[in-house]
Amino acid sequence: EAMARAGAGALLALWVLGAAAHPQCLDFRPPFRPPQLLRLCAQYSDFGCCDEGRDAELTRRFWDLESRVDAAEWAACAGYARDLLCQECSPYAAHLYDAEDPFTPLRTVPGLCQDYCLDMWHKCRGLFRHLSTDQELQALEGNRARFCRYLSLDDTDYCFPYLLVNKNLNSNLGHVVADAKGCLQLCLEEAANGLRNPVAMVHARDGTHRFFVAEQVGLVWAYLPDRSRLEKPFLNISRAVLTSPWQGDERGFLGIAFHPSFRHNRRLYVYYSVGIRASEWIRISEFRVSEDDENAVDHSSERILLEVKEPASNHNGGQLLFGDDGYLYIFTGDGGMAGDPFGTFGNAQNKSALLGKVLRIDVDRKERGLPYGIPPDNPFVGDPAAQPEVYALGVRNMWRCSFDRGDSASGAGRGRLFCGDVGQNKFEEVDLVERGGNYGWRAREGFECYDRSLCANSSLNDVLPIFAYPHTIGKSVTGGYVYRGCEYPNLNGLYIFGDFMTGRLMSLHENPGTGQWHYSEICMGHGQTCEFPGLINNYYPYIISFGEDEAGELYFMSTGEPSATAPRGVVYKIIDPSRRAPPGKCQIQPAQVKIRSRLIPFVPKEKFIPKTRSTARPTARAPTRAPRRRRPTVAPPPPTPRPARPTQQPGSRRGGGRRRGRLNSANRAFRDGEVRLVRPAGLSSGSGRVEVFVGGRWGTVCDDSWNINGAAVVCRQLGFAYAVRAVKSAEFGQGGSLPILLDNVRCAGWERNLLECQHNGVGTHNCEHDEDAGVVCSHQNPDL
Repeated sequence: EAMARAGAGALLALWVLGAAAHPQCLDFRPPFRPPQLLRLCAQYSDFGCCDEGRDAELTRRFWDLESRVDAAEWAACAGYARDLLCQECSPYAAHLYDAEDPFTPLRTVPGLCQDYCLDMWHKCRGLFRHLSTDQELQALEGNRARFCRYLSLDDTDYCFPYLLVNKNLNSNLGHVVADAKGCLQLCLEEAANGLRNPVAMVHARDGTHRFFVAEQVGLVWAYLPDRSRLEKPFLNISRAVLTSPWQGDERGFLGIAFHPSFRHNRRLYVYYSVGIRASEWIRISEFRVSEDDENAVDHSSERILLEVKEPASNHNGGQLLFGDDGYLYIFTGDGGMAGDPFGTFGNAQNKSALLGKVLRIDVDRKERGLPYGIPPDNPFVGDPAAQPEVYALGVRNMWRCSFDRGDSASGAGRGRLFCGDVGQNKFEEVDLVERGGNYGWRAREGFECYDRSLCANSSLNDVLPIFAYPHTIGKSVTGGYVYRGCEYPNLNGLYIFGDFMTGRLMSLHENPGTGQWHYSEICMGHGQTCEFPGLINNYYPYIISFGEDEAGELYFMSTGEPSATAPRGVVYKIIDPSRRAPPGKCQIQPAQVKIRSRLIPFVPKEKFIPKTRSTARPTARAPTRAPRRRRPTVAPPPPTPRPARPTQQPGSRRGGGRRRGRLNSANRAFRDGEVRLVRPAGLSSGSGRVEVFVGGRWGTVCDDSWNINGAAVVCRQLGFAYAVRAVKSAEFGQGGSLPILLDNVRCAGWERNLLECQHNGVGTHNCEHDEDAGVVCSHQNPDL
């Protein structure tokens, strides 16, 4: 309740729903604020469905109507004519014209309230002959009751002119919708699907408006502005990336960033896990795009910039960002395990360690024998007890950070660095990272002390989060972005983030007068809120990451199965159904891109789910109010009940560190293209006969054309970094009880499954089971 009162003064105005209001224009999209005053339909100059061009067209129709009507009749009926024509500009035009989807026949006259229609029929019924070509309506002109019944609406809340005075429909019209609990009602649009733990979505800032989605297994896919995907991966380092199919494994391909001058130097940077036997480390590398194909990386161009040994397999960090200063920011985890047990004070508080830090380097020059330069204003340059790369410390495991683009008009907020820092076992937090800041771990978790002896140290001088929430609300924060896009003006300045474990979407909005941050949860719209063509109101619960496209529109990535090999990840675009920008304002003109790979058209798979109530929330007690410190802070309001999410899997990204858990394959539906290995007794894990699932059945693969490329596809699907050998002649046994499903399989090695490789066709073969194919896979590089 306290937060609800505080939020009332924020710039983000909310519309608390009474009825299921649903503003919608005749183009099946939300209304907008016209950039200029309307002349004919002036009552909709503040908010509606017409810009000055549409208003001018209606004005021409109005004067054309006058030329066809008797002067005396026009004197009595011009007001009615204006009323009816201007309902195309009403924010509820789609309701008035029964046009709530592209498949509904459009009415020629807006739906009228009964007494208004009866009055107009009595005075001006001849006007309808010039307003409508509907012959059935014209045939009813002589029967007042039937005529007005024909023009009525089933939903009388929306009939004209009563909808103009309906408080439920007009209260704060055009503002972000919130339910009675203050939960913002937003919608989604599917942008990509079939991804295996999508960990990042980035753009190249090169004017092409492509976006690139990275999978944890080590592949990056390029998408064009129309959301079609190039068949060939933009980057494929899956053989080098260390990860596994176990749910909760934090290792893998974790981050990607394009150089600010990518348009000219074609350089990009990646952050990934590598390992040999028991040793694991993180690697930051530079790559260049191929001279022959601007949609493919030259894999031979890798230049390793930095490697940091990891003492454990969790808390690997993973974010890469370029700031306005041109420097590369690197976000490392504290090294893993639980409680940062490394050394006297832990890695995060140790300035001589690179773990548990925000690092900043200059990738455009080299110095001190390093493959990069040290920015001269890094806070600990010259401190012999500190690593010069350190920009900020006291970090546990910052998972997803972003720079604020700033307000497009004033520039306010530009350059602020937001991070979600994963907590230990009590609190998750959102930080504003500043040069030289100490963010408290392991002395503090959220606002509370974790290591009391360190917390009492007066020299700690740590920076408190702008927001923290307890594990009754969520257990794994996923940092997001401040919305600065063009399409949804109401969201400007709203920081949107989420929680991996509970699937909760959340937001913070700053009161510029007080500096206080106000919390609102985000729910999927209920009733008709998201009933627009192409929009959906549901998403998979494991929120992995957030991203922006080149225009600044906001997206998030989540999955239904958090395994690096499960293709259940989806990219969602965040939509405000209450208001959009005026038509034409946000048009983009992407620079041309030469395409050398086959394009795979985007086919959305997610569906709108009708529901009468917004998504509920899990029961939680209100968190302890934060102590007042240097930075204004805020605690969230007490949430209300929500259906329980799936229980935390062993090794989830929380608590005592994410551990490797059990592969969750029991009692689930298999998908076409999935593979498994069947091995004789005594054979090691990673070796066996290949069996593939297609069309509801398992079957074998013949060894015709079978080589190391096909083996690489299978091994990568199963979570192995390396394919050691392609096995032929049923060396690992015959699958005699199964059908032979694939023969003459020819792979390039980058395909996501064997069905994407060339083959004779499912079930078409000229071989027997004594030619069943197999593989030997490994987590270790066989050449070392």
